[in-house]
Amino acid sequence: MTIHSLYVYDRHCICIYYQDWHRTKRPKPAVEGGILPAVSQAVSATPPPNPDGIAATSSAYSSPRNTLSSSTGIVVAFNPSASQSPAASNQRVGTAPGTSSTGLPFDEEAKLVYGVVISLRNMIKKLSGRDEQFVNYRTSAYKLHLFETSSGYKFVMLSDPKTDSLRFVLRQIYVGPFLEYVVRNPLVKMDSREQGIDNEYFRASVDRLIRGLSVFAS
Repeated sequence: MTIHSLYVYDRHCICIYYQDWHRTKRPKPAVEGGILPAVSQAVSATPPPNPDGIAATSSAYSSPRNTLSSSTGIVVAFNPSASQSPAASNQRVGTAPGTSSTGLPFDEEAKLVYGVVISLRNMIKKLSGRDEQFVNYRTSAYKLHLFETSSGYKFVMLSDPKTDSLRFVLRQIYVGPFLEYVVRNPLVKMDSREQGIDNEYFRASVDRLIRGLSVFAS
């Protein structure tokens, strides 16, 4: 048994966070403009080359947390470059041995995952009543787990089909790292539609939580 990937969608149906662990086929980078900045270094759109003919680095977008007060010399907030983060370096395309592409851009994959979740949730509500909740479904290749907050955020995880329900894990991510490093962080814009969850502490905390699970396998 193993865990494949995690998606977080906001109340506007936009993917604001992605992380994967045991994926043998990773999606292609999103098309330009198809994904918010800071969602994931592994699937970010390839930036256009600058006038010198050199592609911009993965940290080319401006983070609201990269703030330096030049007048006082005091660092107000600092977001380390993704290239300096071990967790982020493992997320880069082509760094994982044996990893191939699904042939599908990430922005299309994220839309498909969200579409499946919404379609099944609506079908369950219509067939079973409003009190019934959609929490997971299973195919021969994977199992999808869903946790939805009262504010409209959706945490979606894909795992091995034999894995038991991981809804409690998604809830742990929400009440733990998400509330601590995203919701309660005044430097993170929660409803801007401008970029994903730009917080390496959140990514590292999620990674530790997932790797510490008994169902996590190498």
